[in-house]
Amino acid sequence: MAKIAVFIADGTEEVEAITPVDLLRRAKIDCDVVSVMESNTVTASRGIVITADKNIKDIDFADYDMLVLPGGIKGTENLGSTAALTDAVVDFARNGKAVAAICAAPTIFSGLGLLKGVPATCNPSFFDKLETDGALLDRDSVVVRSDNIITSQAMGTSVPFGLEIVKYFAGEEAASSLKSNIRF
Repeated sequence: MAKIAVFIADGTEEVEAITPVDLLRRAKIDCDVVSVMESNTVTASRGIVITADKNIKDIDFADYDMLVLPGGIKGTENLGSTAALTDAVVDFARNGKAVAAICAAPTIFSGLGLLKGVPATCNPSFFDKLETDGALLDRDSVVVRSDNIITSQAMGTSVPFGLEIVKYFAGEEAASSLKSNIRF
């Protein structure tokens, strides 16, 4: 069975972090919330305190099938400055393992050169950054899946983002059933 890590940091956007976790766990997909900070407790972008299941210094990236990066301006900066995470993201993406990012966080992927010539989206405030980094920007889709890379636009697209991750691992039927059950 698939195992997914959702990374959080001080400044992470709460909804973008928790919604995919909620949907994955509803779909019975193993999911860990992993802090990149010294503590497992982070203060998210709107002041909500989130306690991670694990800390990045205590995980083995080989245990995971996907790495998920939520946005938030400061959260994206914190995730993007965590070398162990960015190294793992590059390794995953280049070796066909799944990575996903929402809102500002796709700029981490583009900054690492992972979106050159790849269809992707992000928060509209960062469209120029993705285009400058060579992504094939999709301004209209709220979620874009390109092989093993999933990107999404913003907090309001957290449910479709989470459902796309469910679909990636559990299939269309599981994602459709979950979508129906949550009345989305």
